[in-house]
Formats: sequence, structure tokens, C-alpha cells
Amino acid sequence: MNRARTLAPGLTLALLIAAAATPAGKALPMVGAPVLALGAGAAAGMVLRRSPSTVFEPGLDVARQRLLGLAIVLLGLGLPLGSVVAVGRETAVVLIGTLVVGGVAAFFVGRMLAVDKESATLIAVGTTICGASAIAAATAVLRPDKQRVAYALGTIFIFNVTAVLVYPPLGRALGLSQEAFGLWAGTAINDTSSVLAAGVIFGAGAAHFAVIVKMVRSLAIIPLCIGLHAGRRHLAERADTPTASLRQAVPLFVILFLAASLIASLNILPTWLTESLTTTSSWLIATVLAAIGTSLTLARLRTAGPRPLILGGTLGLILGLTSLALMSLTGWL
Repeated sequence: MNRARTLAPGLTLALLIAAAATPAGKALPMVGAPVLALGAGAAAGMVLRRSPSTVFEPGLDVARQRLLGLAIVLLGLGLPLGSVVAVGRETAVVLIGTLVVGGVAAFFVGRMLAVDKESATLIAVGTTICGASAIAAATAVLRPDKQRVAYALGTIFIFNVTAVLVYPPLGRALGLSQEAFGLWAGTAINDTSSVLAAGVIFGAGAAHFAVIVKMVRSLAIIPLCIGLHAGRRHLAERADTPTASLRQAVPLFVILFLAASLIASLNILPTWLTESLTTTSSWLIATVLAAIGTSLTLARLRTAGPRPLILGGTLGLILGLTSLALMSLTGWL
């Protein structure tokens, strides 16, 4: 009971911020609930830092660390493997190609810019896979500094908004069909909300196809988490430090995420339930970001400098051009 009372103020604050950010994100899809929650959390943090009381911190800390895994597992229920396999086959070259090129570019550009490994990894997975959701998954595995998480999310947000404004007129100038634009948006724009916003601006057919492509792309969260864990284990072995056991090599939430995706593909759950659980997942991610936002300060962001921002912009440009090139080679243009 005492534990619950200790956690209640911080958890309640984060949940309330997320509850406000979720409908606001639907009204402003080019911004999205995750970024609104992060910004509102930062504003709340400014107020909290003026008070000597630390009553909110225990609950906020739990929100930052414990809710990510649950949110990611619930996200799997909105990604049925069976329903997206056809689109996956049709777009496999573009999807896989952009992921590979994005990952390689992130490694080399990040080293050229001397961006720290945590920030480079978070920005890379957010750009190449699915924005805030991928950053949340990577955060659950790597447990990076929360300031770097906030900076990565801010970077992704800036280029998401830019993409929503720039991609539709560029798509029309290039003469893209509805499906071709949907494939371009689904493989080159980060967050689902921004993919949907760009698609809606271009046309209903583009929006529908873009969301399906984006769902397929989001499944890369599974190998992402496995790869990050394997990388951590390799570094631990080189440093001659204790390593995780085989059971611990893959976090439980990754296994449950895969199981949730398989359940979704069986169509055994009613639509209203899967939609509710997917909405809950988005709300929990917004809750986590609200909690992260409370620790965000301008002074700490300044210490990161402009290099992570340059990395995000460079990766976004490379991803967009790579997607168009691969679409041209595979007959989509």
C-alpha cells in the first residue's frame, strides 16, 4: 500500500498528460501524440523543478522504465502477420533495401559526425523503422540516458513534420500513383501518424497503402531488439564483464510482441478488442514519453549540440532517395 501511494502522484501525472495528448495527437496527426506528450511533459517538468518536493519522481521513474515493454507487446496485436504478408512480398525489395541502407548510413554518418553511440542508435532506429515506437523498443533494451531519448524523439519529430509538408507536393511533381506514393511514404517517413497524414494529403488510396507498408516496416522491431541485445552481449564479452544468459539474451517483451503478432494474424480476437489494445499501446507510449519529458531541460539539450540533428536530417534524406531509387528499379515508378 505504501508503495502504491509513493508511485501514485508521478504515475497519475504521466497518465493524465498522455490522456490529453492522445486525442490532441489525432487532431494534429503531423505532430502526433508522442511528441505532444513529450512537450507537455517538458512543460510540467519546468514547473516541478521550481518546487523542492520530489513526490512525483518515484512514479515518473517507474513510468519511464516499466511501461515500455507492455506498450510494445500491445502494439503487436495491431500488426497481424498474415494480413500484411502480401504487401510484404510486393514491397520486400524496397522495404528491406531502405532498412539496410539506413542502418549502414547511420553507422558511417554517425561516426563521421562523432555522435555518441546511444544517440546515433536511437536516431537511426527511429528514422529507419518507425519513429517513437522503435525508439521506445530500443530504449527498453539499451536503457540509454533519458536526455538522449528525448533528443532523439525531438529530432524525429522535426523531420516528421518536414516530411508531411514536403512529400505530398513532391509526390505530385514526380507523378506518383496512389500506391507508389503510399510505398514511398511508408518506407521513408517515420511515425505512423505522419505516414497517415502525408497519405491523407495525397489521397485515400495512398493513405491506405502507406499504413499497411508502415505496419510491415514496424515488424523490424523484432530483429532490432534481438540485434541490440546480441550487440550488448558481444561488447560485454570483449570487456570481460558478466554476460546475460541465453534466457536473458532476448527480453521477454520481444517474445511476447512476436506472440501478439501471431495471435493477431489468427483473427481470433474481436476487432473492437484489438483496436482498444492498440489504442492503449499508443497511450502507454505517450505516458512514457510524458515521463521522459519531465526530465528534459534546454541546458542538457544544448550539451548534445547540433550533430545528432544533422544525423537525423541526413538519414531522412538518404532514406527518401533510397526508397525512390529502389522503387524505380523494381517498377513502382
